[in-house]
Amino acid sequence: MLVFMSVLFLLGYFFIAMEHVVKVDKAAIALLTGMVLWVCYVYVAPGIVPSMHEFQTWLAETTDQALLTSEGMRHKVLDFVVNVQIIEHLGDISSILFFLMGAMTIVELVDVHGGFNLITDHVKTRDKKKLLWLLVFITFFMSAILDNLTTTIVMIMLLRRLVGKQEDRWIFAGMIVIAANSGGAFSPIGDVTTIMLWVKGNVTTAGLIPNLILPSIASVALPAFIMSFSLKGELSPLEDVQKAQSDYEKNLAILPSASDNTGCITPSEKKIIFVLGVAALIFVPIFKSITHLPPFVGVLFGLGVIWVYTELMYHRKKNVEEHHKHRITRVLSHIDLSTILFFLGILLAVAALQCAGILNDLNVFLDTHVGNIYIINVIIGAISSIVDNVPLVAGAVGMYDLAEVGVFAQDGVFWLFLAYCAGVGGSMLIIGSAAGVMAMGLEKINFIWYLKNISWLALIGYLFGALVFVTQELIMNGGVLAA
Repeated sequence: MLVFMSVLFLLGYFFIAMEHVVKVDKAAIALLTGMVLWVCYVYVAPGIVPSMHEFQTWLAETTDQALLTSEGMRHKVLDFVVNVQIIEHLGDISSILFFLMGAMTIVELVDVHGGFNLITDHVKTRDKKKLLWLLVFITFFMSAILDNLTTTIVMIMLLRRLVGKQEDRWIFAGMIVIAANSGGAFSPIGDVTTIMLWVKGNVTTAGLIPNLILPSIASVALPAFIMSFSLKGELSPLEDVQKAQSDYEKNLAILPSASDNTGCITPSEKKIIFVLGVAALIFVPIFKSITHLPPFVGVLFGLGVIWVYTELMYHRKKNVEEHHKHRITRVLSHIDLSTILFFLGILLAVAALQCAGILNDLNVFLDTHVGNIYIINVIIGAISSIVDNVPLVAGAVGMYDLAEVGVFAQDGVFWLFLAYCAGVGGSMLIIGSAAGVMAMGLEKINFIWYLKNISWLALIGYLFGALVFVTQELIMNGGVLAA
């Protein structure tokens, strides 16, 4: 059954990749795959769960084991799966989805009020090469301050205001995904995996930034350098792009930005909403560090503040027709729920594999048959482009104990390289990272197109950054490749 679950996941992954051929939305395939995998897991759980330490602890707290029969044990296993494992995983997944919905709403709200025009108005260049480097630079460092998912949302919305031709926009979006993942890898708050390692004490800010800044820069600089050779000429005039975008929004019933229709939003109000939106996103990691609450609480707190402000702002505009007011209630109706459901399906599918022990078996296999920590991390990074990097990193953390000294000590080479590989490796496939999935959902990027045009660049950048890290370790810290 475990082999069947693995094959089923790969089959679902295949149909997601071939969405344009099978003509079935990837969200539907992801949901179906996730649900079927959990059904399969329920049937194999009686043979897996009883040996789990978590189950034994839970059983000791809830049941008199002396009175437990074999049939009673089976019911207890089912009870543990339904009321503990699913609930715990759904709680983790929900925190991601609520964070995603909150960030998407804030970014969409800033966009429909013309807030991003404050940036696009200052981007004068229409030269493709210059724009590429500008977008990569902004994305890379913004991702380190915010996180790669939020940064991708912001940059894709910004990209829509700058680039009209779809083929060009997909190229820039692909480079944004690479830059966002690379920028998030060297920051303790830039990627969910670095956050996890940081919170667990495996790495520190003082260890991450100095050791991973150069490899992260290398992993995006080389792909951008190569891509710049294929970009020639200039983009369409900005006025034409904005007019085309306005027509596109009208055809799809998308809320147009305030600058394109009524003029009911004053320049000062645009600036306030823009500042509030950016501040709300930047505030999230600060809020988490102060309160220790999950990031979705911080982003929903910021959304609440902006919601109150916009309601009061529109309350003063009594002479403006209601359909010209971009209230959050209208913005919410245009959030891409199919992307949310895709996330839900994929994360539930991976959770089922994790509960079944398949991902942990993969980590054990790597440790047994590979051994070299550099190669193990490079392989983990490559695998993270196929499955979610969170359970992979969680499995690695569970496999190796935090030591006092050596490669497994705090800020040891294993943990630092794991942070790089797990964060950057996801760029190699568009569904290998939250940033890629978001770009895919917002811009409807074709999986095969990304595979042909961006994946090889991401692979080159990933390996080059890994080489920089290993070289840096050998020169500065005397690391040993055979470690």
